[in-house]
Amino acid sequence: MAYRRQVQQWTLPVAGEALQWAALFGALPVVLDIGFGGGEAVVALAAERPGEAIVGVDVHTPGIAHVLDAIEANFWQHVRVVDGDVLEFLPRVPLGSLAGVRLWFPDPWPKNKQRHRRLFRPDVVAALVDRVRVGGTVHVATDIEDYARQVADVAAADGRLHGGQVDRPEWRPLTRYERRGLAAGRTPHDMVYERVR
Repeated sequence: MAYRRQVQQWTLPVAGEALQWAALFGALPVVLDIGFGGGEAVVALAAERPGEAIVGVDVHTPGIAHVLDAIEANFWQHVRVVDGDVLEFLPRVPLGSLAGVRLWFPDPWPKNKQRHRRLFRPDVVAALVDRVRVGGTVHVATDIEDYARQVADVAAADGRLHGGQVDRPEWRPLTRYERRGLAAGRTPHDMVYERVR
């Protein structure tokens, strides 16, 4: 089966020893793309930015299959996929090794009793920032007002991050999720933070 072969060739196991990015991608800067959904943004940016390595993490099988098909069709060597939970994968990511983290339209967990499950929370952000190099960025996009406020509060509490809301970058691809939000009248918020120390 083609999918099974693609998984073996182009995915990184969730668990294992610390990764050596140079062995996978040479000198390319590495960006961790968390929760890429249908994979449209990963595929678009992989095509536009061959000088940037992308490691996409998700559990959505159709999205994973879409990215794997694109890797194979385009002979890309600068993209890998992780089928699993980013929190289980993070121990494999060396400290200070990432050029960036992208978290675009994460699950908002809108009910009060669910909000502790939101990914952009202090413990997770601390672990992510640990793995971003100084000068690297954390880019969050959300169309949930309450989540945008949470992002701002959590980022402000981590003294290593500097930044805030920015205009929507023209280079950020429009995903199906974002289109649905726009159709429902929601406004996207892009928030970019640089690790300064």
